[in-house]
Amino acid sequence: MALVILTLLVAALVMGFVAWPGSPMLLAQGNQLQKASVLQRWQAGEIVVLVRHAERCDQSSNPCLGPADGITEVGRDAARQVGQALDTLGLAHTDLLTSPATRTVQTAHYLSAHVVPQQEWLAACGATMGAEVLAHKTAQRNLVLVTHSGCISDFEAQNGFKNARKAEYTSALFAAVGPDGKLQILGTVNDSDWPSVLNNQVAEK
Repeated sequence: MALVILTLLVAALVMGFVAWPGSPMLLAQGNQLQKASVLQRWQAGEIVVLVRHAERCDQSSNPCLGPADGITEVGRDAARQVGQALDTLGLAHTDLLTSPATRTVQTAHYLSAHVVPQQEWLAACGATMGAEVLAHKTAQRNLVLVTHSGCISDFEAQNGFKNARKAEYTSALFAAVGPDGKLQILGTVNDSDWPSVLNNQVAEK
């Protein structure tokens, strides 16, 4: 009897892991970017990208750009790299928005080299995060949002990933708006993975 109960418990745990995936897939692995049709959806203007701000000064010993609540020089370089990667995908039909916090505003500046409109909801987040994303997404235009790890966690939890790992600095979470108007998370690209993604997956396309 004990063995039967143990077997049932193990089966329940396994089914739980299947039903509740831990974290979005890493799009740099294999050809996951192509499998998720990220490039085609980007060209169609269906993509939303949530970028976490770059390395923050108050949690690093690296040289700071300026304000203590801003980002480091290392973070600046990472933001530029992500910006160059997104530019390679094409930003002609893309809107950018940022949280008003110093670290996100700085990240957005080095990501785009332009002044990016600030939105308070990208700092507040919470239960309305997914709805706000949809409300600010224009048809046939991609949307890049510079925000915070907690906000990305809220978004993931509302879209099937309640136990996702904390987003890394300057990581990019890709999602798409489907024909039904609902959001679908496609996966994540960490900043250090962009060279391999661009060389191995985007270049092949």
